[in-house]
Amino acid sequence: MPAGKTARQDDVGCGGCGLAQLSYIYGALKKNITIKNKISADKHIKAEPFRKHVRKTEPHRHKQYFEIVYLTKGGGDHWIDGTRYEVKPPVFFFINRDQVHHWDLSGEPDGYVIILKNSFLQVCKDESLKQLLLQVWHANCLYTGEAPEILALFRLLAEQPMVTVYDHHMVDGLLKTLVAGIIQKGQHDFMHSGLQTQLYARYIDLLLTNPQVQRKVSFYAQQLHTTPQNLNAACRKTAGRSASEILDGFIMDEAKRLLLFTDFRASEIAYKLSFKDPSYFVKFFKNHHNSTPEAFRKANFQNHH
Repeated sequence: MPAGKTARQDDVGCGGCGLAQLSYIYGALKKNITIKNKISADKHIKAEPFRKHVRKTEPHRHKQYFEIVYLTKGGGDHWIDGTRYEVKPPVFFFINRDQVHHWDLSGEPDGYVIILKNSFLQVCKDESLKQLLLQVWHANCLYTGEAPEILALFRLLAEQPMVTVYDHHMVDGLLKTLVAGIIQKGQHDFMHSGLQTQLYARYIDLLLTNPQVQRKVSFYAQQLHTTPQNLNAACRKTAGRSASEILDGFIMDEAKRLLLFTDFRASEIAYKLSFKDPSYFVKFFKNHHNSTPEAFRKANFQNHH
């Protein structure tokens, strides 16, 4: 795969595998998706070497943080929201806050992990760093060539203490250089900067961070201090889809996660996703997937059990 290319489902030979076909890998359903927290309450950012003993992990989400993983050694697969990405170093993985992922590694991995809490953007004073982060926020995987300068930046971040205010400034500077370097490596795969792109990125970030999903674009436009028309234009220019299509896709992704990885009834999922009546949720799901939620769940298990 060429350097700087982000992986897609068909790039890794998954044969069309998606969320609907993967719960057999994950075992029995649970009432809630496991949430992991690998950063202490008093920290906004954490950088450390990737744990070499990691081979297989259970599917889980992260507790309100974004993770950048850079692997220089290892093999196997990394599953993110039901899509398999081949671990073919050097490779970057970007795991967002709502995504369900797990590792199935072969061979000893080596590399680094950076964890960024939601609060990091709130305390960060560098607006250009925030905009750079928003450009990589929504990628999943990036294959690159050898990049010793990137590896050196990860190492410096992992070794940097966080004691004085100057340490925090140094971390911001190193992180900014690192993210800019990642974007440069994958410049054809990440979003270009611009006011409409920034509005789109803020919209996606709001969808991910809002504690309760809302089903009206006007709600998010108000939160972003813009109009639904401007938000729609930004989404169409950046992603080729309307704001409502993106919102519907977000709701469908979350509905599928809850159907596949929990034992919530469809009616419970409907209320979690702000549908006032479960019948509206069933109709919405059928319009987007040509099956009912329960049929979606049942077909998955019939295929693999």
